[in-house]
Amino acid sequence: MGRLTTHVLDTALGCPGKGIRIELFSVDGGREKLTEVVTNDDGRCDGPILEGDAFKAGVYELVFHAGDYFDESGQDLPSPKFLDEVVIRFGIAAPGEHYHVPLLISPFAFSTYRGS
Repeated sequence: MGRLTTHVLDTALGCPGKGIRIELFSVDGGREKLTEVVTNDDGRCDGPILEGDAFKAGVYELVFHAGDYFDESGQDLPSPKFLDEVVIRFGIAAPGEHYHVPLLISPFAFSTYRGS
């Protein structure tokens, strides 16, 4: 059965991105919020963000509220922050597969990939 998972790593501090709020939206035919989760102490979600009958082919957005995390981490950053909300728009073509969309973040850069 297909599912969507994620995790966050803080590449500036070399640790998991814990306590980061993540919203998931479907953007097929309009933007609809599907769910919201918060990363645990390991920078992961406690379960899949999307699975079962809700896991369908389509276009989605994960919105990582990194700016709030940076505020909590005590890093001395300029105002406004270079990165605040990190939006990753991606497609699910094969809903029977596992889609893992991790975020590697620092105050001035981010990257992602389709993991396993």
